[in-house]
Amino acid sequence: MNKSDLIDAVSAKASVTKKETDLLLTAIVDTIMETVSAGDKVTLVGFGTFEPRQRQARDGRSPATGETIHIPATTVPAFSAGKLFKDKVAPVVEQKAVKAAKTTKKK
Repeated sequence: MNKSDLIDAVSAKASVTKKETDLLLTAIVDTIMETVSAGDKVTLVGFGTFEPRQRQARDGRSPATGETIHIPATTVPAFSAGKLFKDKVAPVVEQKAVKAAKTTKKK
């Protein structure tokens, strides 16, 4: 699903025009990006949390030459899904079945 598909689905579900839905969706996404880039978290209970995360500096290898290169520390955006979202994607019954299968294999 891309942005225009999402706008179509939300406008149909909320009974508002596609133009209004596009304005709202754009405003929401812009606000989330501005907030996270300013170093703050955005938490939508049940859906998830958007936050900035720090990556430490580290050494890596150049794939072209194989030589060691220094990768500087940086801040990246991150998303953690909330419990309701996780349960919707992988229902608890399915998760219990997977755990039971793992336990059975270990014995």
